[in-house]
Amino acid sequence: MAWVGTGAVWTMSSGVLSGSPLGAMHRGAGLRFVQISDSHIGFDKPANTDVTATLRAAIAKIKAEPEQPSFVLHTGDLTHLSKPAQFDTLQQVMSELALPVFYVPGEHDVLEDDGKSYLQRFGRGTQGAGWHSFDQNGIHFIGLVNVVDLKAGGLGTLGPAQLEWLEKDVKRLKSSTPIVVFAHIPLWSVYPDWGWGTDDSARALSSLKRFGSVSVLNGHIHQVMQKVEGHVTFHTAMSTAFPQPAPGSAPSPGPMKVPDDRLRTLLGLSRVSFHEVNHPIAITDVPLEATAAAGASDVVVDSFSFTPAMTSVPIGSTITWTNRDDVPHNIVSTEQKFKSPVLDTDGQFSHRFDAPGTYKYFCSIHPRMTGQVVVG
Repeated sequence: MAWVGTGAVWTMSSGVLSGSPLGAMHRGAGLRFVQISDSHIGFDKPANTDVTATLRAAIAKIKAEPEQPSFVLHTGDLTHLSKPAQFDTLQQVMSELALPVFYVPGEHDVLEDDGKSYLQRFGRGTQGAGWHSFDQNGIHFIGLVNVVDLKAGGLGTLGPAQLEWLEKDVKRLKSSTPIVVFAHIPLWSVYPDWGWGTDDSARALSSLKRFGSVSVLNGHIHQVMQKVEGHVTFHTAMSTAFPQPAPGSAPSPGPMKVPDDRLRTLLGLSRVSFHEVNHPIAITDVPLEATAAAGASDVVVDSFSFTPAMTSVPIGSTITWTNRDDVPHNIVSTEQKFKSPVLDTDGQFSHRFDAPGTYKYFCSIHPRMTGQVVVG
């Protein structure tokens, strides 16, 4: 599970959506964009006393990319209390990007004046409470709003007017058109007891059932979760502000305090891969700052490869391999120094290296997959 973070780089090519951590974008064909979420500008409680700084860290990561994304999606809760000064700060920070930014509001953005302040700044050209769509590189993007007119004890809601608009919006599209939906509250029932879901999402998804590639990007819960239903892949993003508890692990949701020296290690970046239209998204969480503990390293098993393929570590280090592929793999030393069990998706294996040398390994299930650890 991931706690919070700053963004993911998304690439769409041939109807296949894939993601990478900021700082690890790859050149090549396809549309790249960035998703960030839940900035909560104005929040200053112990969980993070400087949310503007962590948002700026996300922006700095984007600006540092050698190949800039085409645009940015912000999936809501730009501010904490919908105050004009908070919107001004968010706008100022986001303007540091020389990129288009597309927004949808979170419930914290519509606390005052029925959301008019949000719409004046970020909703120009949108309809209703801020819903809109656009096309880029043959992909249809749909921004939905499910944070208005929330009922006591209820979930997010889209409402009849927006659902009718959605049906008309996609009517003209060919069923082969890749669809990316972005909204604040998840469009699937993550944890209804905490309001983590959308009441009328089934009708929205029924409007999209004829499309072969549908990806749904949300925020709100401040942690990465994923689900696949047929041709629809759901992904909730991390926050740039503060962590929230895992579903059901606390009496209620809300900002979660962690030690100050660990906060930015929990502000992770996400590498997310969508290999084929009907395959699940695989997520690797990469912290904004490395943990203070030395001697620990990670290797990701994804797309039938080890990343990084070569890892250099000091004596006494522990390497952890995590399988993010949707097929099983294992980790086998060519000299029989170590061997993992079969690792299914999200399975992990760790080994401590106490002697110098070069340790070559491979996957015995898919032996063309090779890697090595250099211990010095």
